[in-house]
Amino acid sequence: MTKFQSLRHLLTGLVLTAGAATAFGQSAAPAGAAAKPAAATAPAPAAATPLKTSAVVASKPGRVATPAPVALDWPTKPVRLLIGFPAGSVQDLSARAIAEPLSKALGQPVIIENKAGASGTIAADQVAKATDLHTFGVMNNSQLTIARLLNPMIAYDPAVDLAPIALIGTTPMVLVVSNFAQGNSPQEWLTWLRNQGDKANYGSPGAGTPGHLGMELIKSRSGGLGVMHVPYPGNPQLITAMLGGHLQAALLPPGLALQQVKAGKMKVIGVTSEQRSMLAPELPTMREVGIMGADMELFTALAGPASLPAAVREKLSAAVIDVLKTGETRARLITVGWQPAPSTAEGLRTRMRADTRNLGGIIMMRGIRADS
Repeated sequence: MTKFQSLRHLLTGLVLTAGAATAFGQSAAPAGAAAKPAAATAPAPAAATPLKTSAVVASKPGRVATPAPVALDWPTKPVRLLIGFPAGSVQDLSARAIAEPLSKALGQPVIIENKAGASGTIAADQVAKATDLHTFGVMNNSQLTIARLLNPMIAYDPAVDLAPIALIGTTPMVLVVSNFAQGNSPQEWLTWLRNQGDKANYGSPGAGTPGHLGMELIKSRSGGLGVMHVPYPGNPQLITAMLGGHLQAALLPPGLALQQVKAGKMKVIGVTSEQRSMLAPELPTMREVGIMGADMELFTALAGPASLPAAVREKLSAAVIDVLKTGETRARLITVGWQPAPSTAEGLRTRMRADTRNLGGIIMMRGIRADS
């Protein structure tokens, strides 16, 4: 196998919070009382009619996944969606936008659990090891494609241990510069940034994050952009540093970038998508400002363990796609900064391969590692 192959509020009225988990499709219990699922638990697997599917799948030496028997009436209990980032993160918001309608479509509660840490790989590894047929993850590009390239020591291999189920949405990154940038147009602000050479700094939420890889991609295609990388714990911290004049540029998600731009605190050069984004159609693309070949979009997608039987993958994929076709769900996604992009497992797999190839090339060319 080659190296590449190894390679907030909107929904608050809809959720019931208990610890780190949020359940959709349940009724809130009175104070002090336990919450009860909206649907009764299905009969025990022994009484159900099993599907014709392999019961044991080995994803790599030393790991054997043995899922429980599959019932024709799957799901038979609440469905868990693991999120590798904190509540309120863009990944978390995309999951909450689909959780309630997905619960209605499946006839079982959908429970969101935030398992933040290690750039999302802790949650992804738990999904890869799950054998209960009801544990899945809402994941981003890094978790599903380049995680092993960034950190060869992580416990799972995205290409081997995870099964794509459905693409949920996409969003471009927005290249912003400090208000100290001279000029009156995106092209002039880009020229100003280029003229700063390696005296200018850009921030990201950490090595190997989309804000880091995307800027390195732009640098490699810009012909002379020498801005240097400074990692921060998260986007809030780098925004504070940028407003204080300590950073000259950053790649931010649209929601965060536009908030600062509309407040007159930052200037925007453009978006990293191939075409103008429906989230901010007034913003030019990198191509329009003269940077070719720097197209990059974030995605949010549903994935499960590679051991998952085909019947379960197909049923869940179809349910997610149907949910994403409704006007209400699409509006929720757009409100929290995602362009709805329903796609089958095969469509998601194609996107994963393309990201592994494109972002993997930047990682290798720049020698980027998660701890660099």
